[in-house]
Amino acid sequence: MPYYSSKLTASLFALMSISFWGVSFVSTKAVLEKLDPFSLLVIRFGIGALFLLLLLLLQRHRLYISIKYVPHLMVLGILGVFVHQVLQATALLTINASAAGWLISFSPIFTVILSLLFLHEKMNITKAVGMVLAVTGVLIVTSTRSGQSIQFAMNMGFLLMILSTLNWAIYSVLLKSLKIPYPPLVVTFYMCLVGLILTTPFIIRNRGWENLTLLDHSEWAHLVFLGVFVSGIAYWYWGKALEVLEASKVSMFLYLEPIATLAAAVLLLHEKVLLISGIGGIIIIIGVVIVNGQLVPMLLRFFKKKRL
Repeated sequence: MPYYSSKLTASLFALMSISFWGVSFVSTKAVLEKLDPFSLLVIRFGIGALFLLLLLLLQRHRLYISIKYVPHLMVLGILGVFVHQVLQATALLTINASAAGWLISFSPIFTVILSLLFLHEKMNITKAVGMVLAVTGVLIVTSTRSGQSIQFAMNMGFLLMILSTLNWAIYSVLLKSLKIPYPPLVVTFYMCLVGLILTTPFIIRNRGWENLTLLDHSEWAHLVFLGVFVSGIAYWYWGKALEVLEASKVSMFLYLEPIATLAAAVLLLHEKVLLISGIGGIIIIIGVVIVNGQLVPMLLRFFKKKRL
């Protein structure tokens, strides 16, 4: 496959991943009305692991992995699946889905910082300006969700969401740098399995299975979507994108995730969005696009090739 074609395919994989993740906040918020965060995650990881196992069997992938890479998969599973999803599910108990979607756009900022520290990328004035804009946008979104001032608006939910974005940046850089020599589907399966194993004791302690009978068809549909498309396909496609593109370039697509979240929140949860929050979200997107500095050049190259 030509290099530009593989890059375009990888970009499409990343775009599909963030689309599913964008909607995931809405589905999670809907199910949290009946289930506690850990029970939700156990069912989600269970559905995801089963789906990925079926895919592995259908594609005849080997399930064997070398003992050498077990610690790698454990770390990725703990950070990228268990910790990340626990932070987000807990955060959604106190913030709405659209706010969560805007805040996730902060992740590329952390990716750039980690790249500076560990991948020795250079900082310039353009990136610095973009980071300031993104931080400003985040403050606007967090401080105007109900007309409150900044000092009274920050709560644990917003802090947990920001922590989850830092955690995701660490996960993406690690997934790229560890270079585990197995197909992304195999890696994703074991990561999902780690998430299932780590959360199962909590559903036993909380007797979370008792509330499963309270779920209606719509809420079960949200759970299946979270398991198959969010815990399964989205993580798989993100790994496929990272095989071809640099971590900082893949993180570029997170800029579009809030749009998917906002659209789903309005359509499915009937959430109201304040104009100033929308402006803050736009400032976030502008800031992280400037930080990465790759979106406009990529689009120009793409349309130039289309004309040729």
